[in-house]
Amino acid sequence: MEKLATLDWIVICAYFLVLAALALWVISKKTENTEDYFLAGRNIGWFVIGSSIFASNIGSEHVVGLAGTGAAGKFPLIIYELHAWVVLLLGWVFLPFYARSGVFTMPEFLERRFDTRSRNFLSIISLVAYILTKVSVTIYAGGIVVAALLDIEFWTGALATVILTGIYTVFGGMRAVVYTETLQTIVLIFGAATLTYMGLDAVGGWSSMKAELGPQFFNMWRSASDPDFPWPSLFLTSTIVGIWYWCTDQYIVQRALTAANIKEGRRGTIFGALLKLMPVFLFLIPGVIALTLKQRGLIHWDTPDEAFAVLLTSILPHGLRGLVAAGLLAALMSSLASVFNSCSTLYTIDIYKKNHPDAPEKQLVKIGQYATIIIVIAGIAWIPIMANISGVLYEYLQSVQAYISPPITAIFLLGIFVPRITSTGAISTLVTGFSLGMIRIVFELLAKNGSIGSDNIFYNFGSMNFLHFGVISFIICLGTAIIVSLLGPKPELTHVQGLTLQTMTPEQKAHNKNSYNYVDILASLFVLALVISIMIYFNGK
Repeated sequence: MEKLATLDWIVICAYFLVLAALALWVISKKTENTEDYFLAGRNIGWFVIGSSIFASNIGSEHVVGLAGTGAAGKFPLIIYELHAWVVLLLGWVFLPFYARSGVFTMPEFLERRFDTRSRNFLSIISLVAYILTKVSVTIYAGGIVVAALLDIEFWTGALATVILTGIYTVFGGMRAVVYTETLQTIVLIFGAATLTYMGLDAVGGWSSMKAELGPQFFNMWRSASDPDFPWPSLFLTSTIVGIWYWCTDQYIVQRALTAANIKEGRRGTIFGALLKLMPVFLFLIPGVIALTLKQRGLIHWDTPDEAFAVLLTSILPHGLRGLVAAGLLAALMSSLASVFNSCSTLYTIDIYKKNHPDAPEKQLVKIGQYATIIIVIAGIAWIPIMANISGVLYEYLQSVQAYISPPITAIFLLGIFVPRITSTGAISTLVTGFSLGMIRIVFELLAKNGSIGSDNIFYNFGSMNFLHFGVISFIICLGTAIIVSLLGPKPELTHVQGLTLQTMTPEQKAHNKNSYNYVDILASLFVLALVISIMIYFNGK
């Protein structure tokens, strides 16, 4: 792989100087209270919210992992990038309930809907999920990219990424995160779009690439009996994961909670949904381009996860390489910044403040900074274990999310739409589903290293397709919540006024209706039409 030239470094340095200036300006603003530090004062507009949602999602697991997915020919995983329709659910369905509750975090919402037990347990689940699916993955992928671009050792690159991002995240809080992410989004889109355009030109256009690889390569819908990606389980599990990630996870929802009002928040999610469709073309297609060029003997890479960085330094002219590299580094930093801030928010608001209700605002902000550092250390420690679960970064990410998401998705859906669900039903579901997911991870690791044989119930459980497991786990979680709730007394709903569909007052319904107009509806329908069109196009014909 070719190295960056002096001109590239000038461009990269110029970009980071601008980024640093923006971060310093934000840090100079007031961050003495928790609402300002964790939710940017709740006065952010729709453009910044949508950009932040996109930049938070498009981190290193997308830049590295999605391109690697394209290079490895695992096209069915594209369905996770078509979750723009699920992002719309956040704005249209979930956000009004969250906004009315005035909460900082998703565990706090569960406490208001159910009880303290659900809040505490979801806080623990969320922090574990961040370590397994966000911190470790982002640092790992960041280390790969930084090491490749700077020609340094992997762990040096990983730690450099952490330190660079942690400085402005720890001191600037949420406001620093969302504003720097807006700049990073612009750079990332422009840089990756340029790489895709020039890459397609290098392979002779889309039709030439499709003819060489064959139309079946681009098929995202495989038969129900496919051993790797059976389409029914793929669609159902990806939807379960999508609702958890986009509609209930602190990492994403926190961006919408920074909105000045429900209208701005909803429009931010619509804009974020539109941006969400871009990764298919910005990251996955470059991976396919890299595979085509490799088959022609024009470039070389050892693992699919190296495809994006190799393509970047092989076909772009100097100067432009630096700009795209800056966008790539921006994606790594924005993803880390988002998870750092979300982790500190969860720990500070849902765990520390709960046990220290009289703690002053300055102390809470400082505790959030310390929590960030501890979570990062735990994520780094998980990296060596992570490599044993899946050989492809993006597939690892989706598999672990399929283990964690079912109980959370089930409880939020039932909690909002079924008032009969009790607090005991909620905590029983969270404990059952989380335990099932953790047991699956343990047995998967044991099955892969041969510790439990190869022809018994434990091996079959550990080696079951993760998509099938996601569906089964979700059904078990739904059953647990419903059965346990029906066995107990009917819950009193006076304390959940406005937090469920059935307890909304006429005034709340009227306020929600007045928060959108025909422009919001048409924009949402346009996003849905794009999703359906892409699903139809990638059918292997």
